[in-house]
Amino acid sequence: MVTETILQQLVLFVPELILTGTFCLILLTGAFTKLRDYGTSTLTLIGSIAAFISVLPTIGVQKSLFAGMIAIDSFAVFFKLFSLVCLIGITLFSLHAGELKLVRTRSAEYYALLVAMTLGMFLMASATHLLMMVLAMELTSLSAYVLAGYTKEAADSSEASLKYILYGAVASGLLLYGISILYGLTGSLHYTTINHVLAVEPLSRVPLALVFVLLLVGFGFKISAVPFHSWTPDVYEGAPITITTFLSVASKAAGFAMLIRFFKLVCVNPVASVEAGYSIPLLPIDWQLLLAVLAVLTMTVGNLVALWQENLKRLLAYSSIAHAGYMLIGVVSFTDKGIASVLVYLVVYLFMNMGAFLVVMVVANKTGSEDIRTYRGLGSRSPFLAIAMTVFLISLTGIPPTAGFIGKLYLFAAALDAQWYWLAFLGVLNSVLALYYYVRIIRNMFLRESESAVPNISLTSGEVLLLGALLVPTLVFGIFFSPIVEIAQKSIVMLGVP
Repeated sequence: MVTETILQQLVLFVPELILTGTFCLILLTGAFTKLRDYGTSTLTLIGSIAAFISVLPTIGVQKSLFAGMIAIDSFAVFFKLFSLVCLIGITLFSLHAGELKLVRTRSAEYYALLVAMTLGMFLMASATHLLMMVLAMELTSLSAYVLAGYTKEAADSSEASLKYILYGAVASGLLLYGISILYGLTGSLHYTTINHVLAVEPLSRVPLALVFVLLLVGFGFKISAVPFHSWTPDVYEGAPITITTFLSVASKAAGFAMLIRFFKLVCVNPVASVEAGYSIPLLPIDWQLLLAVLAVLTMTVGNLVALWQENLKRLLAYSSIAHAGYMLIGVVSFTDKGIASVLVYLVVYLFMNMGAFLVVMVVANKTGSEDIRTYRGLGSRSPFLAIAMTVFLISLTGIPPTAGFIGKLYLFAAALDAQWYWLAFLGVLNSVLALYYYVRIIRNMFLRESESAVPNISLTSGEVLLLGALLVPTLVFGIFFSPIVEIAQKSIVMLGVP
């Protein structure tokens, strides 16, 4: 009977099993065959597509697996598909990355760790047990630590990896300490059980508040929220551009999935919320106000520091921090519309942010530089590249008719509906502030003459296709955005259903 139950549950766990098999197959292939970059990347793509297809039958399913440690629901499905799209995109990016050409002999380890990171993100989005959440975070983080220092021949690569490990170790330690206190208070690590204990039993306010702060450190580290963001610019600058892109999009999305599920299942009184028609918190502190303050700090610090950056990877790192602040606005609202707005923003952020990093990668491949001065005269040296970069930057700013405008519109509208007027106002102000450093790049591309030493940039057909695949959705979803909104709304329908 137990075996039959496990087999039934494994049917819904097929996507994770496919990624596990892909991970093992890539390592074995690298160890015992002469297949290198194209062979291992092909295996990664095949495994990713197979996992993507296997996720589709779980749409609309509501199940709890392995003694309540994993949830299979529409919310998890959304983030699984999101992570796989990112993995496929980064795999294609990697085939054109100049930084990786010097280390092609280690390509099996590279792609295997990418798959392992994706598996960790799957589990982060699905975890309904604190132990599973920690294991998923560590699987993702340990893979990311190694990948951040993958190009160890570069001077700043090993430094980036070391800083990432040190910051990650501190964040993980504080997170585990908070979990141990929470277990002592409630006697359980299951989200639903903890929620029930918080709802029916009076607990000491001080240790419960301490638990929330310690857990927030772990969540803040994963999403690069201020003041837990210090690792982000150094790691993003030192890591290969492909890994920087993966961390800024997929890893951040998994962090938000974990944060939203935890707050939804643990920190909200389900009975009182239904009766009142809005979320009734269980914690002894106003966690929404605290998250609102973090959102403002994250937006403002990210945008202000980005103003002074000369390195494009570092500039986009601080931009990524600011965008985490925007997405926190949706979490603060914590209505269905607010959570759906975060999902909408993640989708549009995927295309515009990956597109911007792809342009940086292409320019770095051709010129060997990531400095903003390298972009002088790019409009005449490579018009298509400059136009694409302009669209991505305009979308990151949130100017219509790009997809970025729709993403921010839904975030700010959710804040207004939840009566967080001052938070929405500060979000708009920060978007205006961000316009300055994005326009600075556009000015260099079209209004500054190129330096004589800078070569012309020609694009390969693969680079053109990749840019087009990211550019088209950035423009199309700025006008025809209803499919994304519908998907986001359907993805949160069963979130929190026991």
